[in-house]
This record gives sequence, structure tokens and C-alpha cells, in this order.
Amino acid sequence: MNEKPCPFCNPDKEKVFYEGAEVICLWDRFPVSPGHALLLTKRHIAHWFEATREEQSELLSAIDIAREEILSFYKPDGFNIGINIGKAAGQTIFHLHIHVIPRYRGDVEDPTGGVRYVIPSKANYLLI
Repeated sequence: MNEKPCPFCNPDKEKVFYEGAEVICLWDRFPVSPGHALLLTKRHIAHWFEATREEQSELLSAIDIAREEILSFYKPDGFNIGINIGKAAGQTIFHLHIHVIPRYRGDVEDPTGGVRYVIPSKANYLLI
């Protein structure tokens, strides 16, 4: 079987805005919104539950680094932070990464429910 190379194992250096001991932060090539960042482990592992405590800790710290970097270029009104783990959860690149997605007032008609929209009928629990 001929698999594609992992795009996160050799990321585009022009997209990288931070590199730590265990983690790299870069701008998403297919952003959901302006300033969409990805935080990924240097080590090729599929998901959060395969990461060492050191990798998990640095990823969590990198969320603040990404937020500051985003704020230095953009003026978002909020953020969504998410990890897709497994095909059933929508993971398409099986290299651990966290999305930090800036949100802007008016970018969707009704943002109620935020990440709960992974299952649209359950998103706005205020109406259920």
C-alpha cells in the first residue's frame, strides 16, 4: 500500500511561528478563519492518548503561545480549541494536532453551542 507522507512530519517552515522541545506551532494551510493555528507534536503519534506527559504539557502551554501570536496579527472576539481523535471524530491527518481557531463576531449566524456543533442537532442545548 502506498501511503502519502505525513504533512506534519515535515511542515512548511514558512508556516511555523513557534518551535519548542516537543511541539511546533504553525498557521493552518486551510484555515477555518483568519489566524487558524495548529499545534503539533514533533514526534509522529496519532492522538492525545499516545502523547507523553511532557508532550501534553507543552501542547497545553502552546495554546497560550498561539493565542498571543494570533492576537498580534488579528483581533478575534473568541476562540475554539479542539482536537479530533479518530476517524469517527473527523480526524483526517493521524498526527496529533490541536486546532486554535479564532472566532469573529458575525462569522456564523448563531454560534451558540460552539464545539457542540460536531453533532448539529445537539449544538444548541438551550433549545432542546
